[in-house]
Amino acid sequence: MGGCVSGDLKGGKQAIGGVHGRPTMNNDAGYNEAIERFFRDRGQSPLFTPIELSLSASNLRNLDIISKSDPMAVLYVKKMDGTLEELGRTEVVLNCLNPTWIEKINVSYQFEIVQNLVFHVYDVDTKYHNMSVKALKLNEQDFLGEATCVLSEIVTKRNRSLTLNLHGKNGPGGSKNFGTLTVHAEESCLSRMAVEMKLRCSQLDNKDMFSKSDPFLRISRLTESGKYVPICKTEVINNNLNPVWRPLYLSMQQFGSKDNPLRIECFDFNSNGNHVLIGQLHKSVSELEKLHKDRSGANLVFPTHRGQEKVLKGQLFVDQFIGKEQFSFLDYISSGFELNFMVAIDFTASNGTPRNQDSLHYIDPSGRLNSYQKAIIEVGEVIQIYDSDSRFPAWGFGGRYGGTLSHCFNLNDTNAYEVEGVQGIMAAYANALHTVTLAGPTLFGPVINTAAQLAATSNDIAKYFVLLIITDGVLTDIQETMDALVRASDLPLSILIVGVGNADFKQMEVLDADDGRRLESSTGRVATRDIVQFVPMREVHSGQISAVQALLEELPHQFLTYNRSRNIKPLRS
Repeated sequence: MGGCVSGDLKGGKQAIGGVHGRPTMNNDAGYNEAIERFFRDRGQSPLFTPIELSLSASNLRNLDIISKSDPMAVLYVKKMDGTLEELGRTEVVLNCLNPTWIEKINVSYQFEIVQNLVFHVYDVDTKYHNMSVKALKLNEQDFLGEATCVLSEIVTKRNRSLTLNLHGKNGPGGSKNFGTLTVHAEESCLSRMAVEMKLRCSQLDNKDMFSKSDPFLRISRLTESGKYVPICKTEVINNNLNPVWRPLYLSMQQFGSKDNPLRIECFDFNSNGNHVLIGQLHKSVSELEKLHKDRSGANLVFPTHRGQEKVLKGQLFVDQFIGKEQFSFLDYISSGFELNFMVAIDFTASNGTPRNQDSLHYIDPSGRLNSYQKAIIEVGEVIQIYDSDSRFPAWGFGGRYGGTLSHCFNLNDTNAYEVEGVQGIMAAYANALHTVTLAGPTLFGPVINTAAQLAATSNDIAKYFVLLIITDGVLTDIQETMDALVRASDLPLSILIVGVGNADFKQMEVLDADDGRRLESSTGRVATRDIVQFVPMREVHSGQISAVQALLEELPHQFLTYNRSRNIKPLRS
């Protein structure tokens, strides 16, 4: 039987509710224009991606006697407490068991959380056909079936479409056929246009007394409110008055339009955060493109107290300017790219004897999770959907394994380093607490090098590796760890570090280069990119944001930075 769409006028039948107007529902759990504008006005990318879901169904049950059902679909998100929050409704398609609804439902995709979706399909009673769908009372309509999935299950599919079996309110099973529901996801993005620019400066003023300045650029956009807000910055170039920075990307979402004024400021980096302005200039993207074409430089200026500007001899040059299509994280994921999850667990003695209740490794018989178990489950549940084989490398470090002190041993007590699924990690961890003697010191270098070796020897361009390190301790091998991270920054690898317990984790923040200064190895080599995100469990659990959200929010950006820097494009089917 062919499908019915709500624009179909055969037999005088047409759709009911909201097709030509605005979306029928819009609340905070879905795409919110006000929130989007809030971020945009501050020059920031929101931590969510607006998604439009299109729905269609096949072989729905017919509950009408002299005609066919008049179906409408409703989408909910299942919240942490188990309650359902409505995100939107489709229009009603009259007299049809194979509807293709036109009304899209907006959802905010967030990589860092598991978003459980629930779909309900109803047969709308004829007497309500002149009402707005938003006003319909669902308990007065006939229930046709429900289906559930996780949003990331849809966006990881090759064509971003997922077909679900509808079932009754008592869950799957039974002999009744309720038909199927197909969900298709599209990003609602303004434009994929982006520019790649390579910027350099010459003859900068020196702001340091005993060496040369350590310059970096910060680019800000003029917003509708008349304020400049930062949209990106370069890395810091040490001790150099003629710096050449790595290419940077600016998307249309960031700069608005090619004629929108941008402020480009050059600062001398200071580790205390009080960066010193060297000079600045105002140019739009189209003016920067002209600098590139003309092969000319633009003089920096320095604002004076009287509102005037002093022209400096230092100049900005645009050595490269390329307009290109910028692919999103979902473009890669839905084309077949995967995140390969790995975990490394700290078995040092500072965790406390696992048998004691005050130990960080204590397994509570009541089922209450310790901090290690929480981190494994919460991070694993998010990432496992992006890893098709669900086989995860799992290691321990800092313990005596088979009588020998080891800083990287297989968690599952065999020659195989992989375990099956998140539950496999949990089981191997619990078992290792009986077979491994806690020891020390706390060394990260060996597990980072082992993970880096896997990433380096992978021949699959579509695999990106994510290592979760859970630790309670202060590092003994901080320089070796920094050396390992600098080497790994060239690989398709990100490292998530969760700090558990009450140790002083200040040195971990050095590894997480959020202040703009990239890690430097003992030989003076600077990391290609930031690949570390560190979160102390105690800080996040006392606040509103979950540890997982804080830990994972940078991961899509790190993934994109790697693939864009190598001009790796999504797979073509």
